[in-house]
Amino acid sequence: MEELNRKSVDDFRKAEKIQVIAVLENIRSAYNVGSVFRTADAFLLEGIYISGYTAKPPHKEISKTALGAEDSVSWKYFNNTKLAIEELKQKNYEIYAVEQVAGSISLQYFTELNIEKVAFIFGNEVSGVEQDTILLCDGSIEIPQFGMKHSLNISVAAGIILWEASSKKLN
Repeated sequence: MEELNRKSVDDFRKAEKIQVIAVLENIRSAYNVGSVFRTADAFLLEGIYISGYTAKPPHKEISKTALGAEDSVSWKYFNNTKLAIEELKQKNYEIYAVEQVAGSISLQYFTELNIEKVAFIFGNEVSGVEQDTILLCDGSIEIPQFGMKHSLNISVAAGIILWEASSKKLN
């Protein structure tokens, strides 16, 4: 473990974070929530905002996939996503829904944007990000897909988007 240069929970909390926030809107599966916590920990993200009926720690299923990341990653709960967006805007975050909608930016083109503080909203596994939420965002981003399904599990989509955003900030 020492060779992996792993941070303790205390080291993680003290470390300078990448100014990216994942917003989880009405996620049905607590396992997906735990997976996003683990991803946020891996990429040293600023935190996670949880809204609606999305499960929040402490929760057995979150813990099972987060593997302790729910203890290291900062998170905050909001009754609805509008309140989360209001707070993010007050903190000067640009906010993007991760959704396939008219006018969305394909991820490969989003990489050209230079954004200091950014939040990404990930929606329900079946219905996606709510339309009212999309209208409050600065834009929408979609992950190019070439197969038959044209949808990804939220934990997979979060991994792709959050890595892309984090890696740009490391350069």
